[in-house]
Amino acid sequence: MDDSKRTFLKDGILEIARLTVRAFREGMRQAAQRERYEQFFRSYESSYPLTLGYPDDILLETAKRAGVKIEGREKRDIVRELLEKTGGY
Repeated sequence: MDDSKRTFLKDGILEIARLTVRAFREGMRQAAQRERYEQFFRSYESSYPLTLGYPDDILLETAKRAGVKIEGREKRDIVRELLEKTGGY
């Protein structure tokens, strides 16, 4: 076998393995981040500081501008959707 082909295959396989491991780790990092985000909004107690951090009038106006439905929803659900729509997650 030609040495250039051998080097290409060896280096190519190593690069594919590196990219695969990197992508897997990034996926795991994103999954863990998403889980922390979901857990934060699971209960009112955990999201309490964030939902109280926004004055109601500013929050509702910001949510309306972002296209978030506000009628009949809890404040934490509005904040959660607002963060998702504006890239805060």
